[in-house]
Amino acid sequence: MTGNIHSFESLGTVDGPGIRFVVFLQGCPMRCKYCHNPDSWDFGGGTRYSAEDVASRALRYKNYIKNGGGVTVSGGEPLMQTEFVTELFKILKSNGIHTAVDTSGITFNRGDCEKIKALLKYTDLVLLDIKHIDDKEHKALTGFGNKNVLEFAKFLSDNGKDIWLRHVLVDGITDKDEYLTELGKFINKLKTVKKIEVLPYHNMGEVKYEKLGIPYPLKGMYPPESERIENAVRILNLNRRHNT
Repeated sequence: MTGNIHSFESLGTVDGPGIRFVVFLQGCPMRCKYCHNPDSWDFGGGTRYSAEDVASRALRYKNYIKNGGGVTVSGGEPLMQTEFVTELFKILKSNGIHTAVDTSGITFNRGDCEKIKALLKYTDLVLLDIKHIDDKEHKALTGFGNKNVLEFAKFLSDNGKDIWLRHVLVDGITDKDEYLTELGKFINKLKTVKKIEVLPYHNMGEVKYEKLGIPYPLKGMYPPESERIENAVRILNLNRRHNT
């Protein structure tokens, strides 16, 4: 089983608990306006690796990642290569490694989710990016509505799978109290959210757009002020059930 890989990060600290080996897969259907890896969109790019090859790379760092850390598969969109990730996670779990997948959930289909169920058997944690709680705004931001994403969140909760929920805060787009309040209400309905991460927008990927000759959609946008970040954290955690 081979997968299409964009890149690796050997000692990541922001992609799940502890120190992690991070595998970035190639290919994504979404076009998030704040995406900082537009070079990962093209399904024809990347490099083919077998699951065994990737596991071997990760296990070189076992002494660093085995105590509280692990391996995270990110993207691109990792659920576009579900069978490859499943095979990789099987190998990692047989070696006692914690596994996490970082996904938008955009490809989820409750009526056809056997491959997802197979993957979740070997997945310890799902880092779920909810881009926007409003369906129309989600489509304007990413090119897709959010129904699959919200269904995936409910599916994970219903099946007892731990979730770290992530939300990028962008001035005037996601950073509006009414949207944050609605997202908070949705989160409160989920039973397995272990952590909520508010990720402030940044424009560090803008240089990649320039190199690729792609217009940067949020040119001139600034990161949110610390007060707005604190406000988002407060609203999203308001009346939240604690599932620790």
